[in-house]
Amino acid sequence: MRPLSDSDPKEFITEFFASFTEDLLRDDDDPAVIVDRYHTADIIEIADGHRMDREKLIAHTRPVRKNRPVSRMEVHEAVADGDRLAARYTMHVQQRKKEFAMEVYFFGRFASDGRMREAHMLTRTVLGEERKGGSAARVADENLGERPGGDAGERSDGPSGDRSGERFGGGAGGEVSA
Repeated sequence: MRPLSDSDPKEFITEFFASFTEDLLRDDDDPAVIVDRYHTADIIEIADGHRMDREKLIAHTRPVRKNRPVSRMEVHEAVADGDRLAARYTMHVQQRKKEFAMEVYFFGRFASDGRMREAHMLTRTVLGEERKGGSAARVADENLGERPGGDAGERSDGPSGDRSGERFGGGAGGEVSA
C-alpha cells in the first residue's frame, strides 16, 4: 500500500477502497487479517452517525463477502493535507440484481504506511434522475410524487419507500437497468 503523502488524493482514495474490497472478496483469509492490512488497530469509522471500531468493521465484512457487490467509485474531488484526506465521491453498486448509487462526503486520517486511522462519512442515496443527469426541477418534482411525462410503472419503491428497484444510468458508461 502506498502512503498518502506519495499519492494523488483522488488516486489514493480510489485505490484504497478498490484494493480493500478486492482483497476482501478475492481472499479466503480471515476478515480480521484483511481489515488489519488496510486499517490501524485503533480505527474508528463514523458513517451517518453510526460508529464502527475494528471489531464492528470486521463484522461488517461478513455481509460484503456474502452479497459480493460489484462497485465503481467516481471521485469528484479530493484534497490531502498531511495525514488527512477529504473527498467527495459517488459509489455505484450492483448487488443481487439491484443497482444504486451513494454520494459520499469523506473526511479521514491515514497512518504513514497508508492504513486508515479514522474516517467520518456522510452519505446520501443518489436519485434516479440525478444518476441519469436529469434536471433538478424534475428530480424535485419526482420527490414530491409528481412525475411529469413519467410512467408510474418505471419505479418500484421498496417497503420503506426506498428506490432500490429503480432504473438508473451508470454514469459515463451509459444506462444500466436493475
